[in-house]
Amino acid sequence: MEIADKNILIVGLGKSGAASARFLKKQGAKVTVTDMADEQKLGLYLKELDGMNITMELGQHRIETFKQADLIVVSPGVPHTILPIKKAKEKGVAVVGEIELAARFIKEPIVAVTGTNGKTTTTKLLGEMLENSGIKVFVGGNIGNPLINYVEKEEKAQVIVAEISSFQLDTIDTFRPKVSVLLNITKDHLDRYPDFEAYVKAKGRIFENQREDDTAVLNGSDPLIRLLCENIKAKKVFFSCDQDDAPGENGKDATVMGKKIIIRLAGNGIRSIDLSCMSLPGRHNKENISAACLAALAAGGTFEGIEHALKKFKGLSHRLEYVLAINGVSYFNDSKATNVDAVARALESFSAPVILIMGGRDKDNDFSALGDLVRLHAKKLIVMGETSEKIKSALASFVSINSASSMEDAVFQAYREAAAGDIVLLSPACSSFDMYNSYAERGEHFCRVVKKLK
Repeated sequence: MEIADKNILIVGLGKSGAASARFLKKQGAKVTVTDMADEQKLGLYLKELDGMNITMELGQHRIETFKQADLIVVSPGVPHTILPIKKAKEKGVAVVGEIELAARFIKEPIVAVTGTNGKTTTTKLLGEMLENSGIKVFVGGNIGNPLINYVEKEEKAQVIVAEISSFQLDTIDTFRPKVSVLLNITKDHLDRYPDFEAYVKAKGRIFENQREDDTAVLNGSDPLIRLLCENIKAKKVFFSCDQDDAPGENGKDATVMGKKIIIRLAGNGIRSIDLSCMSLPGRHNKENISAACLAALAAGGTFEGIEHALKKFKGLSHRLEYVLAINGVSYFNDSKATNVDAVARALESFSAPVILIMGGRDKDNDFSALGDLVRLHAKKLIVMGETSEKIKSALASFVSINSASSMEDAVFQAYREAAAGDIVLLSPACSSFDMYNSYAERGEHFCRVVKKLK
């Protein structure tokens, strides 16, 4: 890919945008960055690029700048359907994302993980399984470390493990993972896609460049995924929590049975992996672990490395993260649950009564889908943020609901409602952008408020 002296436009100055701009400038490109945000909001990223002679067009997108570029690199936070990009494409300008840009410079095999929920946990765990198998690994992508950062590294890995979002898959061209993982597909990001079908199609792009000697690790319990991958070229391996099927039946290669994962080996042998040491609650985490096991084995990992990683892995912040217990009440931070399905999975993880805190900025969610689960698991629902009234309207017939004006108010109300043995769960089903810069900031605030209760 020729870069030197090319006019390259970076659209969106976030983590991946800044990393792409820095890399391309070092390769001799003439780099321009455009972002609708102003200098004040982008200060941190502007500081990273200070002194690199990169042109900045902030607070606007000039169509002429897009049309004059030799190449456009779109950050995942920017829809690839905006008018300036459409006009550039009409003129024949190539448009790629940071993942595609990086992949064109990477020779090592890539293991790519996508899905609506569970991507980060699975990616992190998979990386640790391979490391414990003696394999040198780089873990990046949507997990917070842009893939283009690996290209700049002098010390190379043996395997790349990358979390990949649907937004990143929207802008691939040649991106080809040696091992792809599709965990699940449920309704999400319908504020960005025209319909659910378009979102599903975006997820399915992870397979489009794979070949017969590549592997696709798939959720065998999801009929939508089975239909989506029906005609892909890669070798298919399936994981499942459906205990009605033994390994090898209905094409299942890994099946969760109680506190074990039973894995079918080549030659029809089987091997079990003990999950009794795992601290991650919920059926969905057993599915994530099963997917990580199959992907690790496909990438050269060992059973010993897998088992050692499982013994050490404690989960990630903001994903059903245990905070502390006060007066017999346990508090959990699940701020990463930004869609309805993630909240459903969280509720299913607990047998004790739950005081549930929800709300934030809507992503065109159908909150009524939580009705039966809320009635079964929640003794109280506390809503906050922009979607408060929409959530109340959808769930008022299933559970008693209070409104809160802030995180402090929500936590204090939950504290008053809870009795010994109860669970207080922040699981918002919404993005954080009405009140916070990120789900992490929201989760950290929840934890701080909870700790002040002691």
